[in-house]
Amino acid sequence: MGLNFKVRQLALKPKLTQPPTSTAHLSPIFSPFEDTHIHIQLEDSESKHWICLALLSFKQRKMHGKGSNTRLSTMASRSRIPTLLLFMFSTFATIYVAGRLWQDSQNRVYLIKELDRITGLGKTAISVDDTLKIIACREQHKKLSALEMELAAARQEGFASSRSTEANEITSKKRPLVVIGIFTRFGRRNNRDAIRKAWMGTGAALKKMENNKGIVARFVIGRSANRGDSSDKSVDIESRQNNDFIILDNHVEADEELPKKTKLFFAHAADKWDAEFYAKVNDDVYVNIDALGTTLASHLDNPRVYIGCMKSGEVFSEPNHKWYEPDWWKFGDKKSYFRHASGELYVISQALAKFISINRSILRTYAHDDVSAGSWFIGLDVKHVDESKFCCSSWSSGAICAGV
Repeated sequence: MGLNFKVRQLALKPKLTQPPTSTAHLSPIFSPFEDTHIHIQLEDSESKHWICLALLSFKQRKMHGKGSNTRLSTMASRSRIPTLLLFMFSTFATIYVAGRLWQDSQNRVYLIKELDRITGLGKTAISVDDTLKIIACREQHKKLSALEMELAAARQEGFASSRSTEANEITSKKRPLVVIGIFTRFGRRNNRDAIRKAWMGTGAALKKMENNKGIVARFVIGRSANRGDSSDKSVDIESRQNNDFIILDNHVEADEELPKKTKLFFAHAADKWDAEFYAKVNDDVYVNIDALGTTLASHLDNPRVYIGCMKSGEVFSEPNHKWYEPDWWKFGDKKSYFRHASGELYVISQALAKFISINRSILRTYAHDDVSAGSWFIGLDVKHVDESKFCCSSWSSGAICAGV
């Protein structure tokens, strides 16, 4: 009988010329490399038996190889499972963290918008500097509230400041262009009356000049060394009659005290009147009010201006000289004063008058009032205007002043 079966043929396949008699003759036939069909004609039963055993052994080996491959693939697939799980976990964790961060940022944006909407400030953040400013403003507000309470209590007790009352009255009126201080002394009533008739006016005329031209004029005088004597009483009576005096109660009237008188006048005038300019003039000088107003109006754009007939006189070191300067050695070897306006008439702006008022206690005075005033502005950023119209020694067309 014959058997048909499929075996893997070797590269070198021997040809069978006759039927095999034993299994030894069949071993070269079974090769794991190539598949082929072989037909063997067996005659005896013993050969068939051995052939069947050989085929069964070969099949078992083949099945064992397939099982090994299956186990290897199973192990490989099992080793890939933890790696896949770790990758999936890290991916989900990254998505979760990113989602939380995005949600927190959205919450912050929402809260900031709500804060802006509620407060109405329109700002998304407050810096440290702004916070400090707010704290400082609150402290100042507390101090201001306390001061207002103290002021209210003082007013109830009759201690209201006369300066604050005058300031309130001033704000309700038109701002003056210039306040003129006419420096006078005791025993010069005739000079004052001549000025009232010539250019200053009295009563309604004086008020009209203030209201229409913005020019305020007052006589400036101190007190007698013998307080309350006839000189003081005479000035008090004249002041009540004309209401055109500035009486410096804390100043003793004397020729050598004229520089201090100048300083006190500018301080007093700056405290009482909120004017553009302040002028000093002697009581023997005629003033063209209209020309003065026109000239000053052309200097309104200068915040710190010093206008006058500028000069630089000689410094006298002899004690017996009329114009002796005790501090002559401070002016160098040439002994000449610095540039300053003549004392007959000069004008300063409001900023300079305020400067004198604030620093009145420390401003140095020299022997002459005009030199002292010029010294106060030496170290300041002041525009000095040498105006020939302010030279009062001779009267000329267009002049502002003239000596009487």
